[in-house]
Amino acid sequence: MARSADERRAALLERITDYVAANGLSDLSLRPLADAVESSPRVLLYYFASKEDLIGEVLARLRARQRDVFATLPRNAVTYADTVRAAWKLMSAPEHERVFRLFFEVYGLALQAPERYSEFLRGAVSDWIAYLAAAKLAEGYARRDARAIATVLLAGYRGFLLDLLATRERARIDRAVELWILALDAIPEPEILADDDARSRR
Repeated sequence: MARSADERRAALLERITDYVAANGLSDLSLRPLADAVESSPRVLLYYFASKEDLIGEVLARLRARQRDVFATLPRNAVTYADTVRAAWKLMSAPEHERVFRLFFEVYGLALQAPERYSEFLRGAVSDWIAYLAAAKLAEGYARRDARAIATVLLAGYRGFLLDLLATRERARIDRAVELWILALDAIPEPEILADDDARSRR
């Protein structure tokens, strides 16, 4: 059965995203890209109105792939530390390196040209803060505290990943992750934070 135009476009986007993940975004050119994905510049512009539109679609697919990585986390962890440890092990696995390497490349480009990558910058933090804060909200933390804890998590994951990609010093970084987890375990329970917040406002 012949595939629909939407199915062909989705399959093409997957191949394009694979190519960009392997080769980077800063020097992306339509002709080499088309050759690599067994297409043509004309077909690419048929499915994606412009190079900028194509890049936007790739970045959206990149975010989806990052969410897919988290979706494979085990749901029966005994402790919060086990959950964070499992997330780090999964994110830092070699098979996910291309996704996160591309993410950091785009982040750097976006900081240099925020008007061009405004949608990426909005989602790069806010989407993940909302995702990570949801579990803390369910545990009873106030929204402010849940978002603050999510910020600590996001900064940790990204900092350790960037270090690992730059240095390959896994033993040092894994040890640092364990110390970070101990610090996360020391975050007070929601009612204690709420009491401290109430006292500070008196």
